[in-house]
Amino acid sequence: MFSKQESKALRKEFWISFGKSFPRKWILYNTKIKDFSFKFHFDTKKAIVALDIENPDLERRIHYYKKMQSLQNILVENYLPEAIFHDTYFLENDKEISRIYVQKDGVCIHNKDTWQEAMVFLNDNMTKFEEFYMDFQDVIKS
Repeated sequence: MFSKQESKALRKEFWISFGKSFPRKWILYNTKIKDFSFKFHFDTKKAIVALDIENPDLERRIHYYKKMQSLQNILVENYLPEAIFHDTYFLENDKEISRIYVQKDGVCIHNKDTWQEAMVFLNDNMTKFEEFYMDFQDVIKS
């Protein structure tokens, strides 16, 4: 078991190490669509690469989620075969969003032996997600 400080230090060390291992500028929040962003997540049970649609205007959130659904077959067949689509997803703070993501189980941010596996997963899948976005951003933004 790790204290909060130890856990925080490990998380910081992981993300610094990830940035050094895979030095590049990610799209993340720079999609040019409000509340439509790519995210990395890594905790004690899993690693996730996600596209979160967090628009507080439900109609706008549904609009962008439907755009992504219309491209679901392309995303799954050509970029991320393991992609999971949730029109309603609740974050730990109970905020309701729509999320499309891929997940790697069996990795733990507190276990350095799983870090390389998590880093490769995060890098490879975010790269594929971003390639998809760059290829279809005009459709998504319309």
